[in-house]
Amino acid sequence: MKILVGYDGSNVAKEALDLAKSHAKTFKAFVDVVTSMAKGTENEREDIEQAERGLEYAKTLLEQENISCKTHLLIRGLSPGEDIVEFARENNVDEIMVGVKRRSKVGKLLMGSTAQYVILKAHCPVVSVK
Repeated sequence: MKILVGYDGSNVAKEALDLAKSHAKTFKAFVDVVTSMAKGTENEREDIEQAERGLEYAKTLLEQENISCKTHLLIRGLSPGEDIVEFARENNVDEIMVGVKRRSKVGKLLMGSTAQYVILKAHCPVVSVK
């Protein structure tokens, strides 16, 4: 079994990672931890380094529990939702875990929702954590 965790370092992403850890132990699953950035120019270098630190933190947490995992920083010009769905399809992921941030209806309308996109477009089950 393969589990994908959409990880951005937020509290809800950490909750999703904890749940993925539990599922991975139960199902002896492999975990892909994915962070997506729409662009990665020199101006975003600090953001890239922060994302890399977050992925290293996630990898350490999983490896402490003897869970096989790999981290991925995706900078492919796609929105995070599109990136997660495409990566899951390309890598035959069986389950996706995403954190859901609370936002107003207007906030979702203006900013979109990564979790909403993943839930609606993914080819496999999606577990949302809040």
